[in-house]
Amino acid sequence: MARNKERGTPEVSSGSMADIAFLLLIFFLVTTTIANDKGILMQLPPPPEPDQPIVEFQERNIFKILANSNDQLLVEGNPYEKPMSELKMEIKEFILNFGNPDQGGIDTYNSLPSQMKSRAKQSPESSDHPGKAIVSFKANRGTSYELYIDILDAAQAAYNEIYAERVGLTSQEYLELDKSVDVEKRMYEQGKRGIPKAISIAEPDK
Repeated sequence: MARNKERGTPEVSSGSMADIAFLLLIFFLVTTTIANDKGILMQLPPPPEPDQPIVEFQERNIFKILANSNDQLLVEGNPYEKPMSELKMEIKEFILNFGNPDQGGIDTYNSLPSQMKSRAKQSPESSDHPGKAIVSFKANRGTSYELYIDILDAAQAAYNEIYAERVGLTSQEYLELDKSVDVEKRMYEQGKRGIPKAISIAEPDK
């Protein structure tokens, strides 16, 4: 009996527990996928050069869309309650207007298919030509996310439909062109030539 008392109480060694916890932490950091909200995918323009001159735009070259905190629209200064499909068509008409084309605008007009030429207007009160047309959108901080997306989609779709029709494709076919293939890359560039996608998004009002 005296011999058992000398052995003492057996203990489990905890010296390596810190190392094991550290290894587990590293394992979870490496293998865990963190959810990421996608948001709106947009390609921002490069920052302006410090000595870049300020370019002034004619009012008629800007298609203005305003949205307030109640999701009410003001398009070209007038209240707007039409569906987004109508807004898209009006944006297309604005872009394809040749009110006062310079040589670049004339070249763009001559490069259009005959069906697009027949629909192109020449209103002196609207944009000079597609190269100068700008779609401007300004929202309020209270504007709903859904309306914000709908308006951007309408503006993007207007440009994509113009590009696609110009090369005889549907919008979906145009967007699926493989730019790593020379023929498809040329079609993609031909659709956009002379018609830059100019969508200006102003900082929302508070």
